[in-house]
Amino acid sequence: MSSAKLKHPLKEMKYDLPASIIVFLVAVPLCLGIALASGAPLFSGIIAGIVGGIVVGALSGSQLGVSGPAAGLAVIVLTAIQELGAFEIFLMAVVIGGVFQLILGFLRAGIIGYYFPSSVIKGMLSGIGIIIILKQIPHAFGYDKDYEGSLSFAQPDGHNTFSELYYMFEAISPGAVIITALSLLILVLWEQKFMKKIKLFQLVQGPLVVVSLGILLNLLFQSIPSLSLNAEQIVAIPVAGSISGFFDQFTFPDFTQITNPAVWITGATLAVVASLETLLCLEATDKLDPFKRVAPANQELKAQGVGNIVSGLIGGLPITQVIVRSSTNIQSGGRTKMSAIMHGFILLLCAMAIPHILNLIPLASLAAILFLVGYKLAKPVLFKQMYNLGQSHFVPFMVTILGIVFTDLLTGIIIGLAVAIFYVLYNNYKKPFLFESDKHLKDGKLHLKLAEDVTFINKASIQRTLNNVPDGTKLVIDASDTINIDQDVIEIIEEFQVNAQYRNIEVEIIERKKKGIKNQVPIIEMAINNVKMPVNGKAVNA
Repeated sequence: MSSAKLKHPLKEMKYDLPASIIVFLVAVPLCLGIALASGAPLFSGIIAGIVGGIVVGALSGSQLGVSGPAAGLAVIVLTAIQELGAFEIFLMAVVIGGVFQLILGFLRAGIIGYYFPSSVIKGMLSGIGIIIILKQIPHAFGYDKDYEGSLSFAQPDGHNTFSELYYMFEAISPGAVIITALSLLILVLWEQKFMKKIKLFQLVQGPLVVVSLGILLNLLFQSIPSLSLNAEQIVAIPVAGSISGFFDQFTFPDFTQITNPAVWITGATLAVVASLETLLCLEATDKLDPFKRVAPANQELKAQGVGNIVSGLIGGLPITQVIVRSSTNIQSGGRTKMSAIMHGFILLLCAMAIPHILNLIPLASLAAILFLVGYKLAKPVLFKQMYNLGQSHFVPFMVTILGIVFTDLLTGIIIGLAVAIFYVLYNNYKKPFLFESDKHLKDGKLHLKLAEDVTFINKASIQRTLNNVPDGTKLVIDASDTINIDQDVIEIIEEFQVNAQYRNIEVEIIERKKKGIKNQVPIIEMAINNVKMPVNGKAVNA
């Protein structure tokens, strides 16, 4: 945990403002790339980024999470627009999806996010880090066939993450390579301890220098044919001729389709997938937070719901919390939700006032920034830490990483979760008894003390153990500390008692002291609520 202490949000502005600018720079090409991959108007991605920053950022309880259009929804959006027949009809589904998310928030469905094991969440972070690096390598060399923000193994052009690394050698751009190399040099230099001690370099972030240099080199290379960048190698935000033209890019949903069953099905699908991705990113962001704050999951679902309603009403793509932007925010020094909110305002103002300047930013500069983000998410030391925790943690961690790299984000997480659950079940299967060796045969009896919770998962191991009890043994089955025991296990023990008579086995059963207990969570919460804030170091009862 960080030793630093948080101050009032306004006093943290010196950290949040630079972070918001860097998140904005990373968000612009991601918003455009995801809109392109979704088959939607490019400006719909910008709208989603603005709403994700301003609306969701203001309502969210997450201090460091950043929301916007997500690559994980691109295929769903592309298919839905084609099947529904028009983008305006799809926007109606986005609004309905937002309403569903609001309902999920009020139903407290956010608790689902807490059921993902730490090994899977850490695997998710490392997997995204690796896939960011792999996906940005072609952009760093000037090969920009795959859209920015892509996280899937299979690509729309028929290639995949690894084949793209082969094809990029056929179209290396010297100008892009020079920009990438110089950008990486600056970013690595900025990470050195001696640089961080210089006050000027504490105020001016390395990524800002990288983007500024990229713009200057892009302008310089325009007069050098062998180094000049083409349109695919730079940011391409839509440019409106006037303020009124800017607002003309906003689109409204087709409300006549509100009774269309296909629209409701699409809305429900978006709500479920977007909520799951948000909860996973929320959990991952909390783990990256240097202040170890825990964001309220139900509040996040409500914030995302409102965000999607607003986004759908004005022509934006569906929104989720996004780990690439959130981790960039954290690594750039963001401390409060003001960094996410300000990034939304910066995106709005720049898209309105200076799109021409944004369209000078080389994608190679942004690739260098994302390389650093990816490396920090997948540091080698994390792999060593997970390995030292043992097989039951390391295997789900690695499976999640491989699943994300070779499929996509949600599929990889589901595969990792399945493996993690297998280890939980296996470990539970191995521990039906609390065996106390000092009591074993001390009184001439074999003592088997049942665990606190004995479920159907333990059936096989209990059955095998009882079958292996030698004939003529005096056996004590101690259930005194067992709280919950499945009927399946009770039947096995009862059947063994009958069979024991024919094997000359004396069976003594110590009954349970407690047969189940009430749900402890509401009881504890009530007790906590009945305690006032400490006064002079002493708690005072309400």
